[in-house]
Amino acid sequence: MQSVRTAALRTAWQVAAVSTAVVLGILGLAALFIVDQSRPTERIERPLPGETKIYVDANEVLVALVVLGLIAIVVVGFASWAISRRSVAPLGSALRMQRAFVADASHELRTPLTVLDTRLQLLSRKLERDEPYDETLTAVRRDTRIMIDLVTDLLLVAEASAMEVRGGAGEGADLRPTLLAAVRDLQVLAAERGITVAVDVENEARVGLSEPSLRRALVVLIDNAVTHSPDGGTVHVTAVVDRGRAVIRVRDEGAGITGIAADQVFERFAHGPDDGRRRGFGIGLSLVRDLAARNGGRVLVESTSDSGTALRLELPVVR
Repeated sequence: MQSVRTAALRTAWQVAAVSTAVVLGILGLAALFIVDQSRPTERIERPLPGETKIYVDANEVLVALVVLGLIAIVVVGFASWAISRRSVAPLGSALRMQRAFVADASHELRTPLTVLDTRLQLLSRKLERDEPYDETLTAVRRDTRIMIDLVTDLLLVAEASAMEVRGGAGEGADLRPTLLAAVRDLQVLAAERGITVAVDVENEARVGLSEPSLRRALVVLIDNAVTHSPDGGTVHVTAVVDRGRAVIRVRDEGAGITGIAADQVFERFAHGPDDGRRRGFGIGLSLVRDLAARNGGRVLVESTSDSGTALRLELPVVR
C-alpha cells in the first residue's frame, strides 16, 4: 500500500506542477497587459466628450494577482492530491484483495497439502510392498475433495471482493429459478447420503444481487445444511416475500451449532469441532454475509438446537 500512496503523491505533484505553470502563465500575461495599459501616456490623454476613464494603480493590481495566483496554486495542488488519491483507490482495493487472497490461500492450503503429500507417500510405499491400500486411497480422495472445497471457497471470496471493487449488482436476479438451480447443484451431494432437499417458494421475487452471486450464496447455505444433516435426513428450504424483503430459510436436521457462538459462524475461518463430516473452512458463510450486507440484506442464525439449525437470509426485493 505504500507504493500506491507514493504513486498517488507523485501523480498529484506532477498535476500540480503543470497546473501551477498554467496559472502562472495566465497571471503573467495578465500582469503584462495591465502594465502595458497603465503607461503614463494614458494619463495625459484627455477623455473624449461623454467618455469616462477609470485608472487603477498597477502595483495594487499586481499584488492582487500575486495573491490570487498563490490561492489558485494551493487550490489546484489540493485538488490534484484529492483527485489522484481517489483515482488510485480502486488499485489500492485490488492490492488489498490480492494480498488477502494470498494470505488466506497460504494459511489454509499449507496443512491440507502437507496431509495430502504424506498420504501419497504412504500410498506409494503400500503399492511398492503390495499391501492393501483401499483405506489410504479413500483418505486421499477425501483430502482431494477438501482441497476442492477450500479452493472453491477462496475463489468465491476473491470474486466477491472483485465485484465490490467494480461495484454494482447488474439488474438483479429472479429468486425462484435461481433457488431451484442452486438446489439442483446440491442434489448429487445430498443423494450420496440419502438426504432430501425439500423446497417451497411461495412468491416470485427479484432481488438486488446478480444471478451468479445469489446462486452461490444459496449454494453455500444449502451445502452447509447438507453437510451437517444426518444421513437420510431432510434439508428444508423455503422462500417468502415479507414487507419488501425476500426471506430465505435453510434448515437442517443436524445436532446444532456447538463449540462456537452462533453469531461467529459467519466469521472467516470460524468453525466448530470436527464431527467427522466434510466441512468447509468458515469462508463460504462469510461470503454470504458480505454479499447480503453489501446489498442491503443480512444473514443470521434464526435458531439452533440438537434437532437442527435454521439460517435466515434476507434480501431487498427490487421489483
